[in-house]
Amino acid sequence: MTKFNVPQKNIRNFSIIAHIDHGKSTLADRIIQECSAVVDRQMSAQVMDTMDIEKERGITIKAQSVRLDYERDGEHYILNLIDTPGHVDFSYEVSRSLASSEGALLIIDAAQGVEAQTIANVYIAMENDLELLPVVNKIDLPAAEPERVLEEVEDAIGIDCTLHCLVSAKTGQGVPELIDMIVDIIPAPNGDENAPCKALIYDSWFDNYLGALALVRVYEGSIEKGQKIKIMSTKEEHVVLDLMYPNPIAPIKTSKIRTGEIGIVVTGQKTVDGLQVGDTLTDALNPTAEIIDGFEPAKPFVFAGIYPIETDKFEDLRDALNKLKLNDSSISFEPESSVALGSGFRTGFLGMLHMEVIKERLEREFNLELIASAPTVVYEVLQKDGTRIDIQNPFDLPDVMKIETVFEPYIKATILVPNDYLGNVIKLLNDRRGMQIKMDYINAERVLLEYDIPMNEIVLDFYDKLKSTTKGYASFDYEPIGFRPGDLIKLDIKVAGDVVDALSIIVPRDRARTKGLAFVQNLKELIPRQLFEVAIQASIGNEIIARSTVKSTGKNVTAKCYGGDITRKRKLLDKQKAGKKRMKSIGSVNVPQEAFMAVLRLD
Repeated sequence: MTKFNVPQKNIRNFSIIAHIDHGKSTLADRIIQECSAVVDRQMSAQVMDTMDIEKERGITIKAQSVRLDYERDGEHYILNLIDTPGHVDFSYEVSRSLASSEGALLIIDAAQGVEAQTIANVYIAMENDLELLPVVNKIDLPAAEPERVLEEVEDAIGIDCTLHCLVSAKTGQGVPELIDMIVDIIPAPNGDENAPCKALIYDSWFDNYLGALALVRVYEGSIEKGQKIKIMSTKEEHVVLDLMYPNPIAPIKTSKIRTGEIGIVVTGQKTVDGLQVGDTLTDALNPTAEIIDGFEPAKPFVFAGIYPIETDKFEDLRDALNKLKLNDSSISFEPESSVALGSGFRTGFLGMLHMEVIKERLEREFNLELIASAPTVVYEVLQKDGTRIDIQNPFDLPDVMKIETVFEPYIKATILVPNDYLGNVIKLLNDRRGMQIKMDYINAERVLLEYDIPMNEIVLDFYDKLKSTTKGYASFDYEPIGFRPGDLIKLDIKVAGDVVDALSIIVPRDRARTKGLAFVQNLKELIPRQLFEVAIQASIGNEIIARSTVKSTGKNVTAKCYGGDITRKRKLLDKQKAGKKRMKSIGSVNVPQEAFMAVLRLD
């Protein structure tokens, strides 16, 4: 049973940060069990992951929170645990979750050691001045080397590991000691309970019965049921219909959320658009003077066209996207049409994993069959008349005569790789136009690389290539670093003289011919033969730079001529030739969906 009036000095707000698959969701399960927040019969693996896709893939997509009660030496403590996503696509959600905490558990695998996302998340935690507690997990593994891992943390990240905790989330070993260390090391929240209300929204979602819900951390003042609140960025005002504390089984109702606490605010809104992650919530009648720093709307980095395979399902896809946006406000979409694929939506995602998850959710939750075009990034184009425009679809790139400069987005890539595979990784990065910034040897076995790479070079299959060239041992993390000018042009693909709009790509000028040759050769193998020859061309503007031809299917028109003069056969062959010429001038070629999808996967 939760206790409501706990003094502020006995509240602990902490996050769990780690690389993918280092066991943070399992550790969260053990902490919840140790604090008896969920009875054993209701307990399940990854209890804080609410979506089936999270449990199946073993990843956390949405940050989740739980309020835990803990008794020690006659004192009652409230532990607010925030389980954050580990994947780079959701790093904005991680940063907002960490901003809501006073401390963080840094989970490191006792066998694998420090990975790329471990370092990235630590830097976010340091920016928020959090108290970091190193926790070495999976100490029950035969390959566990906790002492080596702690040395690696000190060398690679530079944090003091004198105070640390060794645990096995699988067996529960060390978890009671870890909870005691959380109480002792992580500071209590600051804040004046008598000041005007100031709260950070660090998650929001839609409930079919309650409407839009906001998960908030109260920094100053308090939020009460029936109070009129204001959203700082939109200036919208709402009445608080209900308040709850988060719990993985069923939220716990309360009448007030005090300074330092975490809770759910029910406003009854019909959409989550007005409850953006990172926004500040305050009292409408007595507002706070300053917003909580760091708010910016989540920006899509990767764009792709999503189309229904059955063209009459377009409206169903629109409804599905609108419903999905209620629970994930970071996706954006607008209608677009393609000659090759029909009507669909140009959809913006936070990254490649986000795109995979959204497409899979659309197919599973709304029973749709979808096809996705090749993912692209946003380009900025400076035109000769001085105007700047953003380009999401390569087909929309203006005529080359109107363009002054094309700017492409760059990322800073952090890669941790074993020494044995260093040469393979450097070659891969150079092939992807990477520029080396830093190369540090963490120890005799592993190297830390930092590279600046155009984002377009990593959106298709960079991660797969990195894993295959290092037999799965490399880890990768990235962060956007802005736009830089590039010598870029649009490469169009023509089939039978018609441009296939959905196959247009933006490529570096010096690689256009190579890319064009690869495209037409592969497309030649995939397009079925017609009764007439089909020309497949790659072009830059009006200049054809590569061509291949799909041969026609031959018909033996002279088969019925068993004898007679040669002129009789020649007459039939000339008639066939004239017919093919006429057919070619009026014929059209359907690019099959299988061929289209296979071409999109080409690099």
